[in-house]
Amino acid sequence: MKTRITEMFGIEHPIIQGGMHFVGFAELAAAVSNAGGLGTITGLTQRTAGDLANEIAKCNDLTDKPFAVNLTFLPSLTAPDYPAYIKSIVEGGVKIVETAGRNPAEVMPHLHDAGIKVIHKCTSVRHALKAQAIGCDAVSVDGFECGGHPGEDDIPNMILLPRAADELEIPFVSSGGQADGRSLVASLAMGAEGMNMGTRFIATQEAPVHQNVKDAIVAASELDTRLVMRPLRNTERVMVNDAVEELLRKEKELGDKLKFEDIIEQVAGVYPRIMLEGDMDAGAWSCGMVCGLINDIPTCDELISRIMTEADTIIRQRLAGMMAA
Repeated sequence: MKTRITEMFGIEHPIIQGGMHFVGFAELAAAVSNAGGLGTITGLTQRTAGDLANEIAKCNDLTDKPFAVNLTFLPSLTAPDYPAYIKSIVEGGVKIVETAGRNPAEVMPHLHDAGIKVIHKCTSVRHALKAQAIGCDAVSVDGFECGGHPGEDDIPNMILLPRAADELEIPFVSSGGQADGRSLVASLAMGAEGMNMGTRFIATQEAPVHQNVKDAIVAASELDTRLVMRPLRNTERVMVNDAVEELLRKEKELGDKLKFEDIIEQVAGVYPRIMLEGDMDAGAWSCGMVCGLINDIPTCDELISRIMTEADTIIRQRLAGMMAA
């Protein structure tokens, strides 16, 4: 399948593995890229720029296909050494960067000077238009269904994607609620040039996370996520567990008096315990509503091949058949 995204990134299939904290390691990124998609290393999961350089080198050893690095720009009193991370990306020969969080305008010249394509994650059309205006090559449009941070507008992809198609000139991919060939065909029908999957790729054999995490996703239904930190306007969709229920209790009890410090135990520094150690009640961890569509743990190659076969069948048989005289 050829789309503007496959052409831009030099990939076989229009499927991107999004950046995910303590999930996007070289093993997963390489597996996705080797299967014809675009794998992504999560930059800030690496504690230092040197660690990121090592992870990029590892990924280069595991695949000769294109892969991306996610770099999330966080509002922080002690910001990561972003120039050093970018230097590691450039020197590692990475040609695609997925940016997220704050406006990446400051780093765009450095990335483009190195011949790097930039795809920015957006949760609204206005943010996507801003990304286009500052020179991003593509955007990932994140609907309300997504795991992680869906923004504060609560617009689902059935509305958000066609709106993006109406307004944008640069190509975009769908993100949030993407799991299978149906997701891909629907996204293409609404104007996207491909799709970005996060939660679906956690439940794969190559995902370097604890088996408990994969099993939790397979066992969950579409009703098993919650929105937390809404009162702080830092909304995050997470898998429900005991820690999340406690977090929500605090939010309800404290109301508009809630401060980040009140919930720090449930949200800060919990990812290594969950993703690597399998302590499923350690805290809140990002998970999309798409968990309700995930029923197995295939290899990345099996997953991507299945998606493309299903998409082809839907387009050539079901939809084409509807147009028969």
